[in-house]
Amino acid sequence: MTDAAELRSRTEELLAAHPPADTDRTDFLKARFDAGLAWVHYPKGLGGLDVPRSLQAVVDAELTAAGAPDNDPGRIGIGLGMAAPTILKYGSEEVKQRFLRPLWVGEEVWCQLFSEPGAGSDLAALGTRAVRDGDDWVINGQKVWTSSAHVARWAILIARTDPDLPKHRGITYFICDMTDPGVEVRPLRQITGEAEFNEVFLTDVRIPDAHRLGDIGEGWKVAQTTLMNERVSIGGTRLPREGGMIGPISATWRERPEVRTHDLHQRLLTLWVEAEVSRLAGERLRQQLAAGQPGPEGSGMKLAFARLNQEISGLEVELLGGEGLLYSDWTMSRPEFVDFTGRDAGYRYLRSKGNSIEGGTSEVLLNIVAERVLGLPSEPRNDKDVAWKDLAR
Repeated sequence: MTDAAELRSRTEELLAAHPPADTDRTDFLKARFDAGLAWVHYPKGLGGLDVPRSLQAVVDAELTAAGAPDNDPGRIGIGLGMAAPTILKYGSEEVKQRFLRPLWVGEEVWCQLFSEPGAGSDLAALGTRAVRDGDDWVINGQKVWTSSAHVARWAILIARTDPDLPKHRGITYFICDMTDPGVEVRPLRQITGEAEFNEVFLTDVRIPDAHRLGDIGEGWKVAQTTLMNERVSIGGTRLPREGGMIGPISATWRERPEVRTHDLHQRLLTLWVEAEVSRLAGERLRQQLAAGQPGPEGSGMKLAFARLNQEISGLEVELLGGEGLLYSDWTMSRPEFVDFTGRDAGYRYLRSKGNSIEGGTSEVLLNIVAERVLGLPSEPRNDKDVAWKDLAR
């Protein structure tokens, strides 16, 4: 059984064979993956050693102390947090071997083709069609709110393969090549001025059946693995004390005594405590993850993340008064990743408005928490047994 001491020894061997100061960044990351030190809880040969997830901290601490490069997780977060666990659970051995290494190293960026303009918050109502043609599937449809589509090499995609079945059935999950000539990516400019998101049009895109994840018609089940991991990756990110949105406003409070009032102090204290409670709850969630797959608790964490970000950023703008209304840069740009705490208070305030939509709307997540965590009765649904093609649209 591999323990912390053996992991330290393996890490030392990696550093000795590939000194970070003298090794190309990508070469070092490939060597780390091949040594099983990328994500230690993954199987051997796929970047891991089949050991508990909690031992990853041992490896990370040793590598950080040695000045080793990371894989830029902010840029490849969709691949790491959503595509990889889905591929691991549902991909064939060939698919795992093909995709996991370049994904983790950061050679190939991933995006997520789930949301659609006609489905709203009801992802199961999606209408993008996949029709079998020999060993391929031909995809036609439109996706929206796709982060990183403009830089992505691959995408995780769900499409409807049988419109005669109810909406949660007849969906199949695929890996889509974003360089296919039928894939068109258009920017969606947001309230922040950036085009961090995109809309994606799929016209006769051909996907080999070998790039299907899970069985035909079971895409909804496969997608749940992606969505649960997505909510954990958004709401359960490991943060230091005063990490995230609470950090900048706390720093402003300490550095700017002239903006303080008793009322603002009380509100800041309340949000500081809530942020710390959320941070510690995230630590507990990660400990649960070490014992198995993420559950619906991740939806609760993502809910808290969205609410706190919006309340904290709103208070920060109020704390700064007229200065908080200023905005540094409206220039149209297409960033490779989003920094929720980046730039100025105005940016944080505007960007946080999307937190209650992305990764599952707060309304949908409240239903998940109510039904799957608290065990409350589900809402009445009159479309559960109706064929998708017969639903009103």
